Amino acid sequence: MNTFLLSFNNISFIMLSKLDKVTLRGTIFRHLDGIATATTAYSLYKKGVLDYLLKHSKVSLQELTTHFKANEGYLNVALRILCSQGWLEQHLDNANDTIVYKTNDQSKTAFELVPLYEDAINLLSYSVKFPEERIGSDAFLILERIFKKYKNNFGLSFSDEDSVEYQILKHIEGVIVAPIIVLLGTRGLFHKYFMEASFRAQEYHRNPESFKKILDFLAYLEWFTKKKDTYQFTDKGLFFAKRATAYGVTVSYLPTFMKLDDLLFGNPLILKTDDVSQTEKHVDREMNVWGSGGAHSTYFKVIDSIIIKLFNKPIDEQPKGILDMGCGNGAFIQHIFDVIEHQTLRGKILEEHPLLLVGADFNQAALKVTRANLIKSDIWAKVIWGDIGRPDLLAKDLEEDYNIELRDLLNVRTFLDHNRIWEMPKKPTNRVSISSGAFVDKGKRISNNLVEDSLFEHLVKWKPYVEKFGLLIIELHTVIPKLTAQNLGKTAATAYDATHGYSDQFIIEVDIFNQIAGEVGLNPDKNYFTKFPNNDIATVSVNLLKGD
Repeated sequence: MNTFLLSFNNISFIMLSKLDKVTLRGTIFRHLDGIATATTAYSLYKKGVLDYLLKHSKVSLQELTTHFKANEGYLNVALRILCSQGWLEQHLDNANDTIVYKTNDQSKTAFELVPLYEDAINLLSYSVKFPEERIGSDAFLILERIFKKYKNNFGLSFSDEDSVEYQILKHIEGVIVAPIIVLLGTRGLFHKYFMEASFRAQEYHRNPESFKKILDFLAYLEWFTKKKDTYQFTDKGLFFAKRATAYGVTVSYLPTFMKLDDLLFGNPLILKTDDVSQTEKHVDREMNVWGSGGAHSTYFKVIDSIIIKLFNKPIDEQPKGILDMGCGNGAFIQHIFDVIEHQTLRGKILEEHPLLLVGADFNQAALKVTRANLIKSDIWAKVIWGDIGRPDLLAKDLEEDYNIELRDLLNVRTFLDHNRIWEMPKKPTNRVSISSGAFVDKGKRISNNLVEDSLFEHLVKWKPYVEKFGLLIIELHTVIPKLTAQNLGKTAATAYDATHGYSDQFIIEVDIFNQIAGEVGLNPDKNYFTKFPNNDIATVSVNLLKGD
């Protein structure tokens, strides 16, 4: 093992330093990169796209689409992912709606190493079944085979973490461990009992000899110490265990990543469902909610501060209540109600001025869960069907059925506007987008100009209902690929671009989102606007959009 890895793997785990934590957090980001990049690159490799790029060095997206009979939208997402890893360069001309991809000094090295992903991706075919099936013997055999190669760094030689070889190795590591971390997290291995005491494999799994293969691999990564047949978490292992949810959202999209051959070169509708009553094919929604719950706590702290300020105002300046569009399981409504009840002046006068709470969602299953959870929490709320693309219908239903004016409520939502159903702009403009995003509707590429027009019209629909008290929104964003490539290990942008690009969602850069909201007349309140991280690679923003 080379000197760099020895020093990395021999961090003192008695107490992790701030620098140790930064390094390990960077490992999480690289692991997430791995799930998106390995599956994407390997699918392109099998089809011959990578060889074609190396041979021609500069190729238009249109030429690649025609030559490989590809679905242009998803192919664009895939190539942009490689750009975000520094392996290609994207040349985007939104004025003429053309895209060209060029190889660079990393392309040849990276593309020639892509076959190393094969075993790890084969393991993913078992990992995607983890929520429903136990880990079978075949999966353990593959893991054992990978483990032998991993001990030898897959034959790779490198001197620092800026090398393509190190990047590939961390990708492979991520493909292996991310689904396992999520499985163990959701099944209880990261319970306080296991994290504080030593344990044996037979305490956790009915096939302990096979399960030891997983524990031994994690022990090799120094997440556990092993003495005879007992295991105990190291500080490094505890760091990852406590952040298991950070892997949840990306891993929840494994059903999508395992269908990339079809999405890129076959049936682009393979993961589509006929109606909202059907179980989603592209994502494990329960896992997604579990993962996002852990990740969202940081953003909720900002939301809390805004809610407290708004509901500490004089009563005639306060909203009559709150509408959570896309209420999911009702957790956000519960959280907001608790904040208002216990931390605001409004909470002291709820008898005289009751708080109107409304949860709306497009998914009937989500509405059912929300109702049950709110009843269990003894919270009075209206729970109704709603479409984020039709606020007029929502307003009509609220007024006719409950005598509630939508504009009298503070409208809140989390990570939803980018997931609206695509609508072609009714009045396309001559706008020339400055977004670098890759956008798709059912396999077909959508120009960035139209996506910005679509967002404009979407917010225009909402303006009459939110300009009085505002739209409190947490939103996800993309980052320019070149910036992402310059900040590997510091952002999950590659994973976000993959999960959302392959599932027809429309995440655009923070500044562009705010610019379009301003064009509509919904200006971000500078007193509340926050982005994470607070720099050029921000992928999340919290906004209170208010009328002029």
